[in-house]
Amino acid sequence: MLSDALIEFAAPTLAGIKTGSLFTVRLTTDEIIKELLPLNEILEKKGLRLVPLMKNRTGTLVYLYRPLRLKKDLEYPEARSILCKRGYPCPDVAGCIEELIRHMHDDNEFPHEVGLFLSYPPEDVKGFMDDPRAGQACGGTWRVYGNRNEAEKTFARYKKCTAAYRKAIRNGIKLENLIVV
Repeated sequence: MLSDALIEFAAPTLAGIKTGSLFTVRLTTDEIIKELLPLNEILEKKGLRLVPLMKNRTGTLVYLYRPLRLKKDLEYPEARSILCKRGYPCPDVAGCIEELIRHMHDDNEFPHEVGLFLSYPPEDVKGFMDDPRAGQACGGTWRVYGNRNEAEKTFARYKKCTAAYRKAIRNGIKLENLIVV
């Protein structure tokens, strides 16, 4: 179920500590549409959106995000510079998501600027795009080229949040009650 995947792969976004989460679900197109509409009714009331980005051989890539926070993230000068160089219509959030989808479908490799849509620091996204093998300070949710200590704290917060959300669901708390506005 899509709601189970939200807990497993997007708890930090549901909790409001991350702008967006990207994950693959193994559901048919009909199943995704059936689950997506009622879920988005709940999510949109709380300031989130859930969109399918593309279908691949392992399933459908789905993006959960907070539009207002994404707008702020994409307005950072470093983020805007990266996106503008790749043809994104900064700072139009909907246009940037449409362009991301286009890059996912048309490019020969995965568009690594996607990190900017997932709360990754722009310096780390740029570092990976420039040379994924050089200068990496550490790895976790993403490869870190900048502030290792801050990244490790963030990785730990994400892990702790996901564990807390799993426990809450096991204890019978409904998904809509776990979404932080």
